[in-house]
This record gives sequence, structure tokens and C-alpha cells, in this order.
Amino acid sequence: MSTTRPDLLPAAVAVLACPVCGQGLHAAGAALRCGQGHSFDRARQGYVTLLPSAGSPHSGDSAQMVADRADFLAAGHYAGVTAALGDAVVAGGVPRTVLDAGGGTGAHLAGVLDRAPGAVGVGLDVSRYAARRAARAHPRAIAVVADTWSRWPVRSGAVDRVLVVFAPRNGAETARVLAPEGRLVVVTPAADHLAELIGPLGLLRVDPEKAGRLAAALEPHLRPVAAVAHREELVLDRVAVRTMVGMGPHARHRTPEELSTAIGRLPDRVSVTVSVDVAGYVPASPAPAADA
Repeated sequence: MSTTRPDLLPAAVAVLACPVCGQGLHAAGAALRCGQGHSFDRARQGYVTLLPSAGSPHSGDSAQMVADRADFLAAGHYAGVTAALGDAVVAGGVPRTVLDAGGGTGAHLAGVLDRAPGAVGVGLDVSRYAARRAARAHPRAIAVVADTWSRWPVRSGAVDRVLVVFAPRNGAETARVLAPEGRLVVVTPAADHLAELIGPLGLLRVDPEKAGRLAAALEPHLRPVAAVAHREELVLDRVAVRTMVGMGPHARHRTPEELSTAIGRLPDRVSVTVSVDVAGYVPASPAPAADA
């Protein structure tokens, strides 16, 4: 892999804001700077860290989780999910700017940018391991280490699309950064997602209250406009199953030994259901003024 850092596209940098003072950023050599003189160096892997001065209490995904995700997605197992995401993104028109909040390795963002040839992308993730890979995911995308649970280092009203794929939702920040005609696209697991593996491997079940919690997190700030279900069957060998489990939250709840034992009891190849909901949201209309 080349060690040369890709250039930062000015249109992508223009989306960003200083995490200290909130002013816009511009590229200055190997760093990003704001008008107040705050400077943020790019790592040699190409990403830039835009955390507040206090940092973040969240560590994000580990190096092994990120490596598993990169391998699983590179094998094309979630290509159907990426395609469904891309369909939802362009349904409201082709965007110019796309922000992936909690975007991990940048694979889904790259797939969306391939559907929007004139767009630039920004991937936010608190994991430096993820950002290292996302920095090279697509020539029109940049990777930023940021805490997506707090204020994003993004200018208000600067983004046409926000993506959230299997990641936490921050409704207030999404509404703040979206352009007036912008749209959030969220991908969440449905009740039968990975159903064939949950029992045999002791995986986490999808919370039956997930839909309600999603609405509670988003709908004070955004309103739903579209929803589609994507469902397909994958046939995975044991290596692919181990990689898939390792890339997600299940990896934090089972020891490697427990997983190896459970996976060893599976057939050589197992049919697995991929079932997700893809929902679109737009900024909520301002509340009408009270009668005089």
C-alpha cells in the first residue's frame, strides 16, 4: 500500500469546523487550520483528529474489530446493504456532500460516493484504527476522528446527506449539520437479522424496542419520510462467520475461546439472514409561531 497521503479535497474540507471555536477550516500544508489559529495535523495515514481539547471518553472499535470489518466488507457480503443504502441516498436527488457518522472503515461511504460522481464525503469515527482505513476508502472522501456522541466538527447546514449505518444516532447534531433540503439515511438491523446465528453462538438479540428508541432519538429534530426493508440470504463458511461476529458488538460479549467453540459446532457452510431497515429522515419543520 502506498504511504503517500491523498490530497484533501477543498470541497470536503469546507464541510468541517474547528472543534475548539467552531469556525471553518482550511488546508495548510499537512494540517487543517481555522481563522483563530487552531491547527490540527494530519496523521501519516491520512486522517485528521478533530476532537475537543478534553478528548473523548469513547475509545471506539479495536484494531481487531476494524480488521474483521474490513475483511468482511471487502469480501462483498454486505454489498446488498450498501446498494440499498445508495438507493435511499439518491432517491431524493444526487447529493454534493455526504457525511457518514460512525462510518468505520468507510466502505459504505465509498459505495455511496460511487453512486454520486460529483459528491465529496466525510467519514466521522472515534476509532483511530477505523480512520486509518477510511482515509483511503475513496479518492473523494476524507476521514476524521471525532466523537459522534457530542458536537460534530462540522459546519451547520453544510451537508446534503448524513449516513448512519449500524451506528449510534445523534438527532440534534444531524439536524444541525443538514442543509434545509438534506436527508438522513439510517440503516438498522431488523428483528430477524442474523437470526440463524443468535442462538447457536449466543449473540446479542435485536432490542424489540429499537424502533421506539430510534424515533425518540431522531424525531424531535427530524421527521421520517421513507422506509424500506432489505432482506437477503448469505451462505457463509466458518471463517466468514467468525469475521462477521468479530466486527460488531457481539465481539465484546463473548471471549475468543467461547466463540471458537460455538463456531466449531456450526456446519461447514451456514445460511444467514441479512435483514435491515433503511429509513430516511428530513429536518423537522420549525414549530409555528404562537398567535398574537
